[in-house]
Amino acid sequence: SKKKKKELTDEEKEYKSLRKQIQVNLIKFATRIPAFMYLTDFRENTLHDVITKLEPDLFRTVTGLTVSDFNLLVSLGVFNAPHMNQAIFAFRRYEDASLSYTGIESHKGLRSYGLYDTVVAVEELSAVET
Repeated sequence: SKKKKKELTDEEKEYKSLRKQIQVNLIKFATRIPAFMYLTDFRENTLHDVITKLEPDLFRTVTGLTVSDFNLLVSLGVFNAPHMNQAIFAFRRYEDASLSYTGIESHKGLRSYGLYDTVVAVEELSAVET
C-alpha cells in the first residue's frame, strides 16, 4: 500500500539522516581530538574520562560535540579501544619528543599516561622509545 511505502520511505530518510549525523560527528572527532588532547592538562587520566567527566566543556569547545554525542558514538561501537589506545600512545610519544627536542619538559613528575580507556606507566612509554 502507498501508506506503508511512505512510512518506509520516512524511516529510510530518518535512518540516512542519523547515519549522516554520525558520520559528521566522527569526522569532527577524528580531526579535532589531537587539539583537545594537546589542550587538556589531564595527562594521567583516560581520554574517555577526560571527555566525559573532567573537561566536557573544553571537549565541546574544541570538537563541537557534546558528551551525549560522544556517548552515542561509543554506544554504537565506532571506537576500537585497542586502536584508540595505540593512536593516543603514539600521540603522547610524539608530543613528548617534540617538546623535549625544544628543551621543554612540560609535565615534570608525570607518573602515568592516560590512553583511551586505560592508563600506562611512564616507564612503559620510555621503554618503548629506547
